Amino acid sequence: MTIWIAWLVFPLVLGALSLGCGLLAERVARVEIPSPLLLPLGFAVQIAAAEFAIIGGRTAPLATPLVVALAVAGAGLSLPWTRRLGGWWLAPVVAVFAVFAAPFVLSGLATFGGYIKLDDTATYLAMLDRAMQHGYDTSRLAPSTYEATLSTSLAYGYPLGSLLPLGVGRELVAQDAAWLWQPYLAFMAALLAGGLYQLASGLVVSRKLRALVAFGGAQAALIYGYSLWGGVKELATAVLVVLAAALVPIVLANDRDIRRPLPLAVGLAALLAVLSLGGAVWIAVPVAVLLGVLWRTRGTRSAVRTALVLGVSTVVLSIPTLWIADRWLGRSGAFTSGGELGNLLHRLSWLQVFGIWPSGDFRVSPHELTVTRVLVVLVAAGAVLAVVTAFRRHALEVPVAVGTAALACAVYVGFGSPWIGGKALASASPIVLTVAFAGAAVLFEGGRRVEAIAAGVVLLGAVLWSNALQYRDVDLAPAARLADLATIGQRFAGQGPTLLGEYEPYGARHFLRGMATEAASELRRRPVYLRTGGTAATGSSPDLDELKLSSILPYRTLVLRRSGAASRPPSVYVPVWTGRYYQVWQRPAYTGSILAHLPLGSRVQPAAVPPCSRVLALARLAAADHGELAAVERSPAVVIAATGRVGPPSSFGAYGESPDVLYLTNPYSFTTTFDAPAAARYGVWVGGSFKAGVAVDVDGRRVGGARDSLNWPDTFTSLGSVQLTPGRHTLGFNYSGAGLRPGSGGTPPFGTGPIVLSPATQDGAITYVQPADARTLCGKTLDWVEALRG
Repeated sequence: MTIWIAWLVFPLVLGALSLGCGLLAERVARVEIPSPLLLPLGFAVQIAAAEFAIIGGRTAPLATPLVVALAVAGAGLSLPWTRRLGGWWLAPVVAVFAVFAAPFVLSGLATFGGYIKLDDTATYLAMLDRAMQHGYDTSRLAPSTYEATLSTSLAYGYPLGSLLPLGVGRELVAQDAAWLWQPYLAFMAALLAGGLYQLASGLVVSRKLRALVAFGGAQAALIYGYSLWGGVKELATAVLVVLAAALVPIVLANDRDIRRPLPLAVGLAALLAVLSLGGAVWIAVPVAVLLGVLWRTRGTRSAVRTALVLGVSTVVLSIPTLWIADRWLGRSGAFTSGGELGNLLHRLSWLQVFGIWPSGDFRVSPHELTVTRVLVVLVAAGAVLAVVTAFRRHALEVPVAVGTAALACAVYVGFGSPWIGGKALASASPIVLTVAFAGAAVLFEGGRRVEAIAAGVVLLGAVLWSNALQYRDVDLAPAARLADLATIGQRFAGQGPTLLGEYEPYGARHFLRGMATEAASELRRRPVYLRTGGTAATGSSPDLDELKLSSILPYRTLVLRRSGAASRPPSVYVPVWTGRYYQVWQRPAYTGSILAHLPLGSRVQPAAVPPCSRVLALARLAAADHGELAAVERSPAVVIAATGRVGPPSSFGAYGESPDVLYLTNPYSFTTTFDAPAAARYGVWVGGSFKAGVAVDVDGRRVGGARDSLNWPDTFTSLGSVQLTPGRHTLGFNYSGAGLRPGSGGTPPFGTGPIVLSPATQDGAITYVQPADARTLCGKTLDWVEALRG
């Protein structure tokens, strides 16, 4: 049911809230707002209202009741409804929502995009979780990755405006925000389409043509690409900028009513709530054009009166933003640091603001760069034609929108960091592309139908081409695996502190936040040291045997990825829950029973034969304390690289990847032979990431397969199991390559390999041996040996 609630119920709930709040703003301002702008305006009301609630820790839980009350009041005050809310504007709204939903709905899972490529979404979820209940108050949190993350973001006043409607909707539908993330972005894209429809109203007479203009423009490749990796602020900015531009003519229509500027003030305040004061550049042009036109046409008095009403209203509605702005701007070096790339590979091209970029990853230049440049020229020509026509017809909304986009890009790209400049280009790109489509529509309505149809078809084809490539290459989050973490977080809440055994930002920062969870290579408060010295590199997932025992034992609970290559936790831990992907282990309160822990094996080969001298030394240590030895017997695993080479890797890279992983993009297969050391049922595990389907055969029989499994290094995906006899066997590996499924193309963030065939996982039984019998352990393949107190 989750996917139905996420993609059907949740957008309808947000739509109803936005409509009610939009009607309320219309009623208060005593002005009829065009139907396509009611939902974006109501969206802005939600942001402004919820901002006031979360400014205090005690009032934060009132955010949702406040928004609901405003929506109900708007609907009630508008009765009896006499206006017709439907029309052609709904066509691009629904169609654009479907386009932005397609990569996720067609995957068949409630999931989200940008997994591994950008983990900002994990931080956004962490901030939203806290803000909706406690506002910006981060006190009284247990030391954890969640707490450490909030101390570097929420505690410094990170602007939350773009997240608040999601928080309200999440509470109403009672679903985890992670599963609602992409529906929320698609909802904002739909709002953008409605705003763009209204933006073109001064140029394009035909409602059908206007719907096509909005449909094409809302799909600008850069904003679509940002949405596929969680670009919430970029979409929210685009929605509110278009709203502000479209409201300028409405204010000008009758400036004598003192309440007419109020809807624009709401939009400007919401924009500042999304971007903080650093986003003031986005509001400069609408305000300047509005006041300039009033001054020229109606005199100084009218301009001053409107300026006062608009200024005071915007400031009052922005009180929460102003209250926290000084804290945030003092910490946000990304605004000015010229070298701040974030997750970009380099500074984005100015050409991308024109909305066409046929590449599966917007950070990478298209292979057909010459064709792209020709298409950009066509977009620019259409935009120029539309702007010139808008000036002739006094259709101010188009010049205001284009001027806003141009100024913002000039400032943020020219003087900000590449990271901030990229965001500005993304938010501006739907405006530029929409105006270009409007230029083609102007040609059509002016009688140049052949040229207009040719230009429109080429532009729309280029847009769909660009986004089809991004649809194919999207990085989908592993929904089923993350659902395991969500279950653990709910079931074991309050049973921390917890150590998460892998680098999984969505686990440590969001799903397991109630367990005081820390990951070895994440932000944390307790140091987790490696046995070789130092701490694990960010992004790596060290095996427990690679960590010092003294760094493990402070954690009551362990959440470990199931694997045929992982070591069993120390003897004081027992498994208390097992899912498809994870196991939960817990220890009693007392942990002083282990005198010494001897880890064996390697990162992908969890067992080895210990030197007998080491075993006897542990026996003497245990005997001196009247204790015993504990050991885990474990048959060795078979390790096969994705290249077909048999044997464990000799080294590992910065993230824990072995040098012989393969970054699979095209169809690929190999066959190799290996020796099974013992008769047993072997689990077959494949390490790393793969985007299309993988399958493994043993001795010509299909063992199993999986697809679209993105993972950080040092983690494994189960493909099934097979019964083997001792001796020689044949293994066949096959990778299907990209297909029509979303996310099946492109290069995975990390490589595939190795393949591990293991007769056991990390939950093997413990054997207890008296010190006098320690030699019985010599010559055996063991996971580890411990000396225990008596």
